[in-house]
Amino acid sequence: QVQLVESGGGLVQAGGSLRLSCAASGRTFSSYAMGWFRQAPGKERVFVAAINWSGSNTYYLSSVKGRFTISRDNAKNTVYLQMNSLKPEDTAVYYCAADSMLRVGVPIGPSEYAYWGQGTQVTVSS
Repeated sequence: QVQLVESGGGLVQAGGSLRLSCAASGRTFSSYAMGWFRQAPGKERVFVAAINWSGSNTYYLSSVKGRFTISRDNAKNTVYLQMNSLKPEDTAVYYCAADSMLRVGVPIGPSEYAYWGQGTQVTVSS
């Protein structure tokens, strides 16, 4: 069983920054891709960013590209999401997810992820 614990959410003004962290345990972290998703009230959970097992390949939602950066530290079993130039529309619960299988590429669909964290709230005020 894999456990994922997110942290780093909070309230920030538009234009500000936050860094989310996701600590993983229970599986060989360095072998699997990791992703971040978000869910705003009344909306579906959507893909935000993902990173492959080695950190050499990343993929982003178009609206966050250039503002958000996903990274990982395999020695610490942790994946990060650095969020800069935050906008009110970034407000959501952010979830960390772990890939369901070993692969070379970067999964972007929710169904490709087998394990999810409990989520951390990010609120951006205007």
